[in-house]
Amino acid sequence: MQTVFINSPLGITKISGDEKGVGLISVLSEGELSTTIPNQLQEAVIQLQEYFEGKRQDFTFKLNPKGTDFQQKVWQELRNIPFGKTISYLDLSKKLGDVKAIRAAASANGKNPLWIVVPCHRVIGSDGSLTGYAGGLWRKKWLLEHETPSNQQSLF
Repeated sequence: MQTVFINSPLGITKISGDEKGVGLISVLSEGELSTTIPNQLQEAVIQLQEYFEGKRQDFTFKLNPKGTDFQQKVWQELRNIPFGKTISYLDLSKKLGDVKAIRAAASANGKNPLWIVVPCHRVIGSDGSLTGYAGGLWRKKWLLEHETPSNQQSLF
């Protein structure tokens, strides 16, 4: 497993993975930046930098997150949320086929190991509130505003 630390507008981004794909992307408040980027992580670094520069809306590098079958199903459904759009936790559980699975879906959402790439930040409360976010609500707000078209006013 290779790891690299890069700078982002929201803090230090940690990216870990191997030849099977990227398994972890997280944000840290502080840390030491990497001076070299392992070959297996170069595409992930480039695409994340393009995202932060406003030049990319989706990611194509290989992913390999570890989780239960249910978590994998939730994370796959999160990847279907279009750039610049949000859904509620209730909508997410409906898309998973079980409206009663709202808490389980929210829990899997919170355990998402692939920050930004699996866009858990696009899930909000049914009332439009930002609700919890592992990286801090200020980061969730920043990400949603970053994804709001310039000709559209942010709701947050």
